[in-house]
Amino acid sequence: MKYDEFFTKLNSDDDIFKKKVYKRFNKYQQEQTLRPYQAELIKLQNHLEKQQKKMIILVEGRDASGKGGAIRRITRFMNEKHYRVVALGKPSNVQLSQWYFQRYVEQFPRGGEIVLFDRSWYNRAMVEPVFGFCSKDEYATFMKTVPRFEEDLVAHGIIFLKIYFSVSKREQAARFKEREVNPLKQWKLSEIDVQMQERWDEFTRMKYQMLKQTHTYTAPWYVIRSNNKFLARLNAIKSILNKVQYEDRNLDLNYTVDESIFYSGAHEVEMMENHLHEKGKFMV
Repeated sequence: MKYDEFFTKLNSDDDIFKKKVYKRFNKYQQEQTLRPYQAELIKLQNHLEKQQKKMIILVEGRDASGKGGAIRRITRFMNEKHYRVVALGKPSNVQLSQWYFQRYVEQFPRGGEIVLFDRSWYNRAMVEPVFGFCSKDEYATFMKTVPRFEEDLVAHGIIFLKIYFSVSKREQAARFKEREVNPLKQWKLSEIDVQMQERWDEFTRMKYQMLKQTHTYTAPWYVIRSNNKFLARLNAIKSILNKVQYEDRNLDLNYTVDESIFYSGAHEVEMMENHLHEKGKFMV
């Protein structure tokens, strides 16, 4: 569209066109807001590389909770030599015969590297038990041993951060609907996604147990309300920057997380228990 044609249409009564323009401009503004924080992530990377420190970030949450989009914003300007995004698929028969954590440990960072797990060993805490991909004994063993496993990681000097993106049932349904009609996103929709809505309450109960049993002083969970994708991404980046004391931090930026959408795992458990007591069911 030519310059004159654009402004002619913008000044017309075409509300649909105006909404599209506003949406694109709003998205542009949001991306510009993230830029200085993304620049800080590069400084953080440089610090880790100089100190030969290792960092692991777990990004968990229900399907369509915004994990992938957040990871893309976190890594967009990072030095590709010093980070990896790990999204493991279905385990092989050989891997099924191994120690459960082994295939994840094989992906751990070397000195000076960040590894982001797009889903992690916590598949065994939610997805696997809900869909029957593991036995009750395997689930119980995982829940009992994972806190010790993570304490060992931290004891060996790994900087460790666990983030859970929490999307509402209504917003998840809307995002699934968009995937159905958007040809650029249809590849994201699977049969399991449909069942996610049907089994919402089951997943909520498993989320509660996961947070209650695996939120520890050494390896705490941080929960981000992710209905607003931009705010979720911004607060995820802030939480990463707050995890490391790196050099040359831009002191003009606000690194404080938004407490209206960013919670500790312990606080999330407390809210869930209050909802259960008051309403007879978990609400988040």
